[in-house]
Amino acid sequence: MSLTQQQVLAAIADLPGPDASSTLAKSGALAGVNVRDGKVFVSINVEPGKVQALEPMRGRVEAVIKKLPGVAAAYVTLTSEAEGGERAQPVRSSGAGAAPRAAAKGGAAGIGKIIAVASGKGGVGKSTTACNIALGLKRQGLKVGVLDADVYGPSMPRLFGIKGKPDMAEDGKLKPKESFGVKVMSIGFLVQDEAPIVWRGPMVMSAIKQLLEDVAWGDLDVLVVDMPPGTGDAQLTLAQSVPLAGAVIVSTPQDLALIDARRGIAMFQQTHVPIIGVVENMSFFLCPHCGGRSDLFGHGGARHEAQRLGVPFLGEAPLHMSIRETSDAGAPVVATAPESPQAQAYIDIAAKTWASLSGGAVGARPAPRIVVN
Repeated sequence: MSLTQQQVLAAIADLPGPDASSTLAKSGALAGVNVRDGKVFVSINVEPGKVQALEPMRGRVEAVIKKLPGVAAAYVTLTSEAEGGERAQPVRSSGAGAAPRAAAKGGAAGIGKIIAVASGKGGVGKSTTACNIALGLKRQGLKVGVLDADVYGPSMPRLFGIKGKPDMAEDGKLKPKESFGVKVMSIGFLVQDEAPIVWRGPMVMSAIKQLLEDVAWGDLDVLVVDMPPGTGDAQLTLAQSVPLAGAVIVSTPQDLALIDARRGIAMFQQTHVPIIGVVENMSFFLCPHCGGRSDLFGHGGARHEAQRLGVPFLGEAPLHMSIRETSDAGAPVVATAPESPQAQAYIDIAAKTWASLSGGAVGARPAPRIVVN
C-alpha cells in the first residue's frame, strides 16, 4: 500500500508549529502536503525573518517524515509573506545554520552557465526549441544538461524519448537521465504520464528548487532550463534564486504571441537577467511534398520586435512535419537529422547562444533580490 497524504499529516500533526505554542496541525501554518511516488513535499508558512531560527523545526518535521514506511525522500520548505503581501523565497536548508543563498549556489556547483528558455505564453514550441538548442550545444562539444521546469506540463521525457524513474546517487541526490549525450531531469520522471499535478505556488517553487539542487548534475558547461510559460511564481523563483547567465525568448510571428513575448522580456529585464536573444519559432511552413513556403502566422514579427526592444535576434525555426514527427517520437531533429535544413536552424541558434555566453556579451550575474511594490 502506497503512502498517502493523510498518513503524512497524521505523522506530523502533533509536532510543534512555528510559534512553539501550538501543534503544527493547529497552527494553521501548513501550506501544502503532496505525495508522489514516495516523495513527500511539505510547505510551512513562517514569519518573515524567522526562517533560519525555525530551521530546527523544519529539520524535525523532515526527519519524522523520512521515518515513515514507503518514503523515498522528504522535502520540507519554509515560506513567508513579507510586508505588503510580497511572497518571500521558499527555503529548504541543507543543514543546520545553512544560508538560503549558499544552498542555491551549491545546487549550481559544477555548472558553468545556466540559461532559461522561456515564452510569454504556451503553444509556441518553447520546449521543442529548448530541447534542440540543448542538442545543438552538445554538437559543439559541450557538456549539456536540461532541467524541465515546466512542472504542470513536463515535455522533456517525451521529447528525449526517456521513460522510467531516476536512480539515486551515493550522496542521496537523484541521477539525471541521459539521452543523445544530454543529461535530463524532469518532474515527468517522478509522476505518471496522465497524473495531474495540482500544486499551489509554494509547492511548485519548492519542486523546481529541488530539481535543480538535489540532482547530481556533475560537471556541465551549460544547463538549459525549459521554463513554464508565463511570468508567475516559477519564473520569479528561478530568476531570484538561480544565477542565470541569460534567457532565450521563444515566440511565433503573430501579434498575439509577441504581446506575451514582450512581457517575458520585460520580466527578465526587471530581474536583471540578460536577454540572450529572441527566436521566431514556426516562422514559416515548408510543404513536405512540394517544398513550397507559406507564412501561416505571418513572418518576421519576432525579428522586428527584437530590433524594437534592442535585444539580439537569434534566428528562425520553420514549421515542418519532420520537427513534429521527430519530437513526438522522442528522436529530436537535431540529434537524428542534423544535416536537414530544419535541424540547421536550431544548430545555428545554439551556436549564436553559446557565442553570446562565451564571448562576454552575456555573463552570469548574482541572483537579484526581488521587491514587489
